[in-house]
Amino acid sequence: MASAPGPLAPLLGLMLSLSLRGAQAVDCGSLGPASRLTFTPTARDLWLAPRVRAPGPLDHLYGTVRRFLSAVQPKPFPTELARALLNEPASVKADEVVRYEAGYVVCAVIAGLYLLVVPTAGLCFCCCRGRRRRCGGRVKTEHKEMACERGTLMTFLLLTTLVLLIGVVCAFFTNQRVHEQMGPSVKAVPETLRSLRGLVSDVPQELQAVAQQFSLPQKRVLKDLDAGVATSIGSTIHTQLRSTVYEMLASLLSMGHALQVSVDHLRALNATLVELWEGQQELDQAVRVHRERLRALLQEPGCEGCAETLSRVHGLELGADFSQVPQVDDVLHRLKGVPEANFSSMVQEENSTFNALPLLASLQMADVVTELKNVVAQQPEGLKTMAKVFPDWEAASRWSQALEKVENSSRPYLKEVQRYEKYRWIVGCMLCSAVLLVVVCNLVGLNLGIWGLSAREHPSHLEAKGRAGARILMVGVGLSFLFAGPLILLVFSTFLVGGNVQTLVCRSWESGELYEFVDTPGNLPSSMNLPHLLGLKKNISILLAYQQCRKGASLWKVLKLNDSYNLEKYLDMSQYMANLEQELQNLTVDMKSLDLLSPAGHRDLTALQNSGLGNIHYPGFLIQIQKPVVNTSVEQLAHELEGLAHSQSDSVLGKQLEQEAQGLRNFYREKVLPQQHLVAKLNISVRALAFSAPSLQLETSGVLDRVAHLKEELPAWATHILKNESECFLTREMGYFSQYVAWVREEVTQRIATCQPLSGALDNGRVILCDMMADPWNAFWFCLAWCTFLLVPSIIFAIKTSKYFHPIWKRLSSSSSEETQLFHIPRVTSLKL
Repeated sequence: MASAPGPLAPLLGLMLSLSLRGAQAVDCGSLGPASRLTFTPTARDLWLAPRVRAPGPLDHLYGTVRRFLSAVQPKPFPTELARALLNEPASVKADEVVRYEAGYVVCAVIAGLYLLVVPTAGLCFCCCRGRRRRCGGRVKTEHKEMACERGTLMTFLLLTTLVLLIGVVCAFFTNQRVHEQMGPSVKAVPETLRSLRGLVSDVPQELQAVAQQFSLPQKRVLKDLDAGVATSIGSTIHTQLRSTVYEMLASLLSMGHALQVSVDHLRALNATLVELWEGQQELDQAVRVHRERLRALLQEPGCEGCAETLSRVHGLELGADFSQVPQVDDVLHRLKGVPEANFSSMVQEENSTFNALPLLASLQMADVVTELKNVVAQQPEGLKTMAKVFPDWEAASRWSQALEKVENSSRPYLKEVQRYEKYRWIVGCMLCSAVLLVVVCNLVGLNLGIWGLSAREHPSHLEAKGRAGARILMVGVGLSFLFAGPLILLVFSTFLVGGNVQTLVCRSWESGELYEFVDTPGNLPSSMNLPHLLGLKKNISILLAYQQCRKGASLWKVLKLNDSYNLEKYLDMSQYMANLEQELQNLTVDMKSLDLLSPAGHRDLTALQNSGLGNIHYPGFLIQIQKPVVNTSVEQLAHELEGLAHSQSDSVLGKQLEQEAQGLRNFYREKVLPQQHLVAKLNISVRALAFSAPSLQLETSGVLDRVAHLKEELPAWATHILKNESECFLTREMGYFSQYVAWVREEVTQRIATCQPLSGALDNGRVILCDMMADPWNAFWFCLAWCTFLLVPSIIFAIKTSKYFHPIWKRLSSSSSEETQLFHIPRVTSLKL
């Protein structure tokens, strides 16, 4: 029986306690880690897709126009002039504006001269043609250099026409590009404004949606509570204590069995002793009777050869004297009624009670679990007020209303812009068509003129082709004079608008001068101060904010919203978790129902401990047991008597000896043999008790000490395990709330109050205004100006070339019919030398 001695019980208990604490300090595997929660994003899709102008064949043209405008306006952004214009418009002087716009003034002078000179020249040309009919050059006689002059003029006219054609094609294309970009660009303005307005206006609603998702960790924790956290804790306690409890119950069962066996042996020993005492008295009397009779027979004179047998008869007496063995009456008295308890049933009952611990814990913790559910179902105070407090930010509604007002008021203007853009497109198409018509006239006139020149080598061909070519060239000249004025007006008006947009806005926007101007205190009026509009406590740099937004920073960081809205204050769940932890501390498991040892069993073991069973002098029993019941062997003596009976000459004596031999055999069978059986039975009980009794009382004492110690320590160990499991449960459930807090922090600071619409709106605004509208707009007037100014050489070369396309007659004078034709250019004649 392997049970610890009594003095070792506290040490074993301490070791067990330390092992439980060590195991529980690092193991939360019974509950498992917190699983990953999936939250629904609440931030609306306010991200602005970046607008980028795709590379195209016009990029080189755009670059050329920008370089030209940089030459026209090389001056940087007019900070002083813009400050005065925004703060005190009346203080702005016209000469300052003229000095800054000197390049545009020069261009305006050139345009004015063009508008004055070209139509005037056209009017004079018409008058000259109508009256004198000699505009276009004096008719010359044919000479050797005429072909070279004609070819040179035709080449220059063709080159000018081709350049005009390229310019008008580019003008058509850029005019269409401006028209195509205007619609999407105008639609992008309300979209951008709505995105900027959503930066703040949607935040309270999104915060409310964020707060509502606190139900996800709540539901998960409630699910864990419903899944039987009390049963789980009870199972953990049962698992960690069962080896100790099962070992203790096994010891009790073994001790109960040892108690039963020892008591049975002691009672058997006592009963056997009583029988041996009674049998010993009867046996002693019978031995004396047989000894006296045999001694009388064997001492008769006629007994032959009886001396040796007579010596043995003298030794016929009792061997073991069981009256000399120790008394066990006191021990039996102390063990009277033992065992009172049924240790097998008791252990089975305690085992069932211990195995029912998970269910028992669930029943005992039911009320506390209900209170835990009530605590979990509540919402932290910070989350309740998170969305309600945010609208108190003064700029929220004002910023939203201002942007909404701008958006609503911009819609009519945007419609007007689209309407006027349509008119501009129509006018542009008409004037480009007029230039294209001039190009067509030049090309057709050149083709017919060349055809007419080639026909002169064949007298059979008519001369009308050359004359028609000259007339078509003159039609082109007339169209050039007619549309030169509207062309230069359209060019200058679009140039003045587009050029200033490029040099004053786009260039400074791209270089950052515009941001520096806005950031400089005093440049903007107070009504346009961004920190004031946003209600921020600190000034912010627009350029720095823009750069941070482009790098991915959140609006929360850029606008320093923590100064006006402390998010961490509303995400503080310490009080909520403290309430949950406090309720968890109320979880208890009552181990008092686990007695381990019933009162009756305790009395039995106490009686055994105090019985003195181990103090009995068992060697005294063994001394008597080892002695024979009768010193002389009765069977051998009976056998010798039979031999003597047959050897006697006296038949009467022989018969008497034979009768004594038979009597001895009956005596052995009836008296000695039963006594020997009782001695053997006594030997079994004595040896069993002698083997177990010396250690049985120590084992009993150890078991009682361990039971007392374990019964005292079990509630403490169970409480420790319960506390550890509660901490593990709290840690796991806090993991769900920590996930929620981390998600809220990221959602609010990086997605809800995202900074991307700000930088996206600025970038898209610059791309829309500068890349998609200003560039094709400026390219359009540049190409149209290109065509407009090329009309001058086109007119000159067309007029000069047309006179060579008339038929050349080999006579000195022309016919009268030729002189009477309106706008007729005199025929070039030659003299045949």
